[in-house]
Amino acid sequence: MKSSWWKVQSTPRLRWACRALHCSYETNDSPYLILQPVKRELLWLQPYVALYHDFISDLEAEKIKGLAAPWLFLVTPLNLSAMHSSAWLKDTVDPVIVSLDQRIAALTGLNIRPPYAEYLQVVNYGIGGHYEPHFDHATVSNKACETGSQRLSSVDAGGSTAFIYANLSVPVVKVSGTLFWWNLHRNGAGNGDTLHAGCPVLAGDKWVANKWIHEHGQEFRRRCGPDPDD
Repeated sequence: MKSSWWKVQSTPRLRWACRALHCSYETNDSPYLILQPVKRELLWLQPYVALYHDFISDLEAEKIKGLAAPWLFLVTPLNLSAMHSSAWLKDTVDPVIVSLDQRIAALTGLNIRPPYAEYLQVVNYGIGGHYEPHFDHATVSNKACETGSQRLSSVDAGGSTAFIYANLSVPVVKVSGTLFWWNLHRNGAGNGDTLHAGCPVLAGDKWVANKWIHEHGQEFRRRCGPDPDD
């Protein structure tokens, strides 16, 4: 599965990383996924970035877009670092949200019930919509632990998610593109390698749904490792 990020300059570290990248079926030891494992494409190791294919169906994507559309509000900060519309959907809105949350919990093994995670955030980027380089983790306690981004639409040009330090660019692919990465190290420190940006949409309409899971409440689900710097 080739994409533009394979064209970066080759280095020994990069060649080693590319050899370790692979595709697999994953269950995360969850009974929920035993009969229908998820398709994982490991895109990068540092930072860890995985792409899950067919994680959400086309019908689910259209349903979520329809639920969010009446509640979208325009986000235009004074510094214009981000230009998009956003809405938040509780799991009580529709069973499709409940089903998606169950899959996310099974995939990550994390506690996604409030207050340990936020409601589903649905974001729409029109022509020129973008998000400049940023970190998803905060600099105070209760940082975001994990980011999962479901692509609900495709775009004709632009709109890729670009990881700056990894030289990795992931195009927007409807349904087939569910991105997952860890914002924090196991020791709770922010992962500086996760600096990323939403490239401007040049043609088309970009829809994504984000699930933000907090560090607090995951202590026994994502444990610290023996290496204090991990």
